[in-house]
Amino acid sequence: MENNKAKLIKTASIIAMAGNAVLALLKIIVGLLAGSLAVVGDGIDSSTDVIIAMMSLIVAGIIARPADAEHPWGHGRAETIATTILAFILFFAGGQLIIRSVTSIFSGAVPEAPAPLALAVTGFSILGKLSLAWSQYYFGKRADSAMLRANGKNMVGDVVISSGVLLGVGLSIMFNIGILDPIVATLVGLWVIRSSVSIFLEANMELMDGSSDTAPYTAVFNAVRTVPGTINPHRTRMRRIAGLWDIDIDIEVDPEMKVREAHHIASQVERAIKDSVEGVYDIVVHIEPAGEADKHDEEQYGLRESEL
Repeated sequence: MENNKAKLIKTASIIAMAGNAVLALLKIIVGLLAGSLAVVGDGIDSSTDVIIAMMSLIVAGIIARPADAEHPWGHGRAETIATTILAFILFFAGGQLIIRSVTSIFSGAVPEAPAPLALAVTGFSILGKLSLAWSQYYFGKRADSAMLRANGKNMVGDVVISSGVLLGVGLSIMFNIGILDPIVATLVGLWVIRSSVSIFLEANMELMDGSSDTAPYTAVFNAVRTVPGTINPHRTRMRRIAGLWDIDIDIEVDPEMKVREAHHIASQVERAIKDSVEGVYDIVVHIEPAGEADKHDEEQYGLRESEL
């Protein structure tokens, strides 16, 4: 499964790298020739996507490595780390664009309206980004990759950005109001920063082994209930490792039950959970005699069904 995921990420990354390289080069060159800071900023944003795609290629090679003594859970978290780095790259790019745009606005010089060529390259960019965003979501869904989904989300944001640039540049040319161009560029920078914060918060949730969605826990408890002989599932913990679930759960059984029988029930619980929850990396089922769960010292981790 991991090798197939790595191949899908590599394919998506190569597509994103090639497509964004072409768009970035076109927008930066045409933006400079047409005198449009907004189009140049849009091109800089696309150039960060090239860096992101290169980073994704590196990550694909890392997560394809099998688990080892130093990384018993595998190397999947490399994807989450890369997603976090992606957020910082976007934040920096957005901040730089805002600084340049605000400096232009308050420089005292009266900006000239951009040349019409800026409109043509921006329209072409919108079509190109729509295609690239679809490719990232498609491969992200097939690979269950948070990094590719984040990249797709970033590219959808790029479409919105380019649409705003198209509107701003069009109005600037139509009414010969040059100041609109750096104003639009500032708004583009704010949008990029907003997207970066959203991506960071999502990646941080996984790095902190957290989850805001209780539906997977409900699926686990429902699965346990289908196995005869299980009592009081509790101390349940679920965390994501590169899109896959690592699950710990305690269950109680009849205290007079033989070890072999209890082990058989634990194996059934594992199978039931894997059949109910998509993308399970590992499951640990701990067996306890019925009634023991409430005799433990208070534990500050794990969920019971009643706590959902």
